[in-house]
Amino acid sequence: MDAVRVALLRDVLAGTEWLGATRRFAGALRGSVVSHGGGLLLVGTPHYEPWHLAAHLVDEAAWSGTPELAPTLVRHAARPTDPAHLAVGLGRIEAARRGETLLVVADREPGDALLERVHDARRSGATVLALGAADRDLSAMAHEALPVHEGAELDLDTVQHLVSAAAGENPQPHPAAPRRLRDRLARLADQLTAPPPPRW
Repeated sequence: MDAVRVALLRDVLAGTEWLGATRRFAGALRGSVVSHGGGLLLVGTPHYEPWHLAAHLVDEAAWSGTPELAPTLVRHAARPTDPAHLAVGLGRIEAARRGETLLVVADREPGDALLERVHDARRSGATVLALGAADRDLSAMAHEALPVHEGAELDLDTVQHLVSAAAGENPQPHPAAPRRLRDRLARLADQLTAPPPPRW
């Protein structure tokens, strides 16, 4: 889904809870990876691999100048003979440590084996985010969760598009927030280098 379609979708969803919810979740994702300098692991369930979200996050990372958003896709059926970017297996979740972010995209209940690995990653200090099926155990482990209930107005794929697009947007400064030193210096430089006002 390109930027134009995302913009149209946002227009259609104006006034619903989805825009705020996806932006909050995307903000948590972006904030986690940027503040720790990267280390985003993306995993689905044994029945669902979030290839599409991985590709969109790679694109958003490049377009937004935020390389930390580019994920490592962790696969349930990864084989050593797969290309390097597809050969990362579940053992990578077990190796997750403080400063890394684990994003779990679940189309259904994730199953005990994945939940145990997610639990271990959280206990080791990784930030856990959950998107998709409203699984009680996964939501309890997650630092931030965005459930997509069965029969909801939006399906999981559409929500992933909204999240990835919002994650790639540069956050707007809060109007009441004090300006950063760099912003103040840039404004001063603009004033000093501006041509003098015309005299009439």
